[in-house]
Amino acid sequence: MSKSPKFDREQVVAKATNLYWERGYHATSMRNLQDAIDMRPGSIYAAFGSKDGVFRESLEHYAEQSIGRFRAQRAAASSPLQALKNTVRQVVIQSKTDAPSSMCMLVKTVAELTDNEAELLEFAKAKLKSVEDAIAELIKEAQQAGEISAEKNAEHLARFVQVQIAGLRIYAKANDDAPLEQMISEMFESITATVQ
Repeated sequence: MSKSPKFDREQVVAKATNLYWERGYHATSMRNLQDAIDMRPGSIYAAFGSKDGVFRESLEHYAEQSIGRFRAQRAAASSPLQALKNTVRQVVIQSKTDAPSSMCMLVKTVAELTDNEAELLEFAKAKLKSVEDAIAELIKEAQQAGEISAEKNAEHLARFVQVQIAGLRIYAKANDDAPLEQMISEMFESITATVQ
């Protein structure tokens, strides 16, 4: 009879996610990982296969959290457009103080990894696309509700929103007095502008 693991996998992955998000993939040593998740190397290899296995689950966890944030805001908001605005504000403004890094973990990973880590890089790109797809879902719903022109391409708008979020987060890190509310409002003015 096999022994069941004596650790809370979700809790371990959440701690690893915060570590990788803060330090990045290359700057996180096996020792850093051991200390953060309180597991010995043998236990890490038995549970996750490798340091990369922990990283992969961390990327998955981060993406699920990101998508969950959009869905939670949709459940709480009166409209899909309001949910999208609320999520962007939460991610851009609150992440300045609440997150391990002001950058999106997936964006940070895609920027950091090289062809030497091709499999992890492709996985991170796929997770980033899954977040973009969640944004597109909200945009399509907003189009059905008449909040965004149906003539606009939802996938293109979702890509635009994702690029704006990444850019705003980096800009906010570089500029303590960045007028983030104004910049977010201007972004949504562009999204909701009628097609000429």
